[in-house]
Amino acid sequence: MKKGWLIILSFLLPLTPGLCQVGETTGGTLVFNGIVRDESTFLPLPEAQIFLNRSFIAVTGEEGTFSLRVNRRDTLEFRLLGYQNASFQVSDSLSGSEFMVGIYMQTDTIAIEEVVIIPRLENLKYDIYKPPPTTTEMQNARYNMAVSAYQGRMGIGKLGDPESNYAMIHQRNLRNASEKGTIPSDAMVGLSPFMLVGVAYLLINGLPPKPEPFKSSLTREELDQIHRNYLEKLRKE
Repeated sequence: MKKGWLIILSFLLPLTPGLCQVGETTGGTLVFNGIVRDESTFLPLPEAQIFLNRSFIAVTGEEGTFSLRVNRRDTLEFRLLGYQNASFQVSDSLSGSEFMVGIYMQTDTIAIEEVVIIPRLENLKYDIYKPPPTTTEMQNARYNMAVSAYQGRMGIGKLGDPESNYAMIHQRNLRNASEKGTIPSDAMVGLSPFMLVGVAYLLINGLPPKPEPFKSSLTREELDQIHRNYLEKLRKE
């Protein structure tokens, strides 16, 4: 992963040289316009997830490009199924306000020869400690125990202080009399007319569309410049 960090950091190219000043290390947010590519095939990688300080913020577009705002010392991470995560921290020594970024992700595949399939531990334990088959007498005993436990639970409500039982029955009768001909209080469901607005909107327009990724403003020449710098970096290594 360290190699990936060095590649990423070496391709932070300022887009606005006129705004760059030597020694400028503080300021507002930075604009990163970039592209995510496969390190081996150099093909763009769409739908790569972008995380800013461990929070998901966006995905790359159909051509692997992205555009976002970051602050110095923020941590950016790019994730895509089948690739190793690529992350780096935005340096606080960057001069300028807008940069081009080239992210080259390494594949993360496993050869089939390296896959080992073994039984789950739970299955092994079940086979080892499998209980003996139950007899008819054991089944009858379990049934009798279950019936006794059920009768005991159902009979608890009828026991206790007679005065307390009478007060509970009296209260229940009063509630039943007041709710006669209406919906019982324990069966009521609260509805708000404002809920119908959202339901009607969903029925008419359907679910909201998936938010589109932030579009990068990089030109084809700038994308080629990023790739040329990457190839030059590989030749020097």
